[in-house]
Amino acid sequence: MSQSIEVLNLRTQRDFQYVIKMENQMKGLRTKFKQIEDDRKSVMARNFQELKEKMEELKPLIPVLEQYKTDAALISHFKEEIRNLSAVLTSIQEELGDYDYDQLYQRVLRLDGQLRRCMGKLTCGKLMKITGPATIKTSGTRSNRVWYMDSYTNSKIVREYKSMEDFVAGAVSRTYSLPFKWEGTNHMVYNGSLYYNKYQSNIIVKYSFDSGSVLAQRALEYAGFHNMYPYTWGGFSDIDVMADELGMWAVYATNQNAGNITWNTEYSKRNAGEAFMICGTLYITNSHMSGAKVYYAYSTKTSTYEYTNIPFHNQYFHISMLDYNARERALYAWNNGHQVIFNVTLFHIIQTDDDES
Repeated sequence: MSQSIEVLNLRTQRDFQYVIKMENQMKGLRTKFKQIEDDRKSVMARNFQELKEKMEELKPLIPVLEQYKTDAALISHFKEEIRNLSAVLTSIQEELGDYDYDQLYQRVLRLDGQLRRCMGKLTCGKLMKITGPATIKTSGTRSNRVWYMDSYTNSKIVREYKSMEDFVAGAVSRTYSLPFKWEGTNHMVYNGSLYYNKYQSNIIVKYSFDSGSVLAQRALEYAGFHNMYPYTWGGFSDIDVMADELGMWAVYATNQNAGNITWNTEYSKRNAGEAFMICGTLYITNSHMSGAKVYYAYSTKTSTYEYTNIPFHNQYFHISMLDYNARERALYAWNNGHQVIFNVTLFHIIQTDDDES
């Protein structure tokens, strides 16, 4: 629980500082905006409109600021509870019997439940910023095991590494030979199984690393494959399997949807650089080359979209895989033979108990 508290504290403090910075910018803009209102004849109309638009962009941050302050106080309360419990447990070691174990245990359970509810409210958010990348290896993940699939077609070999250190050192733990070749680069390991696009088909294969066998196969009806509707870079990237906080997703295009990405997004798959899901929202980049940015966001919850402008550093100039890891809150990318990780900043709307009832 102490580790979870620390992670939650770091995330909240980071986002809180971000909001405070935005608030300071807003105060400065208000002052400047008032000066312009007082003497708008002396200012060009274009500059006035730019400042007005900037104010509109920052307005949504105002009602959330107090929620962050409230949440920061809640975390401080949790930390104090942890310190108190630690002191009680230390005393118990010295004087067994002076405390009611069952009562203490119930107190721990209540605190754990409060902590989990609080972290649940901070899980999802709107993408605001992408920073990095950090280069892991030139030829990735921060989890216990790493699986490596080289090339985007005509291969069946998956290499497993016990840790990131082993991956960087090239120390292979196990090698798996899949029953079918894959195509594309948008595969995923989820709950111990590998999900990948079967070569020259619109079939997704679920392969168990534990049993070394295929658990299921499913065809995505009408889905384009084998460079019918790939991302801008090609590479048989027609079908993109991904996951976020809500579960698994498959992103693809069909003839019935005029080559646009499914869920009727009206965004052409061939014009998308890469895509990833965060909290049920599909984010699409406008390119896989230098100058790429997150350009489009589609909410599966509301079936609405918006155009965005979230740049990120395409350090090695050619991205052929970009996926979100909800557990690490990071984007993993294959960038011109380099495995890199981007950190993301999410804008949280903290749900209160009143909102839930």
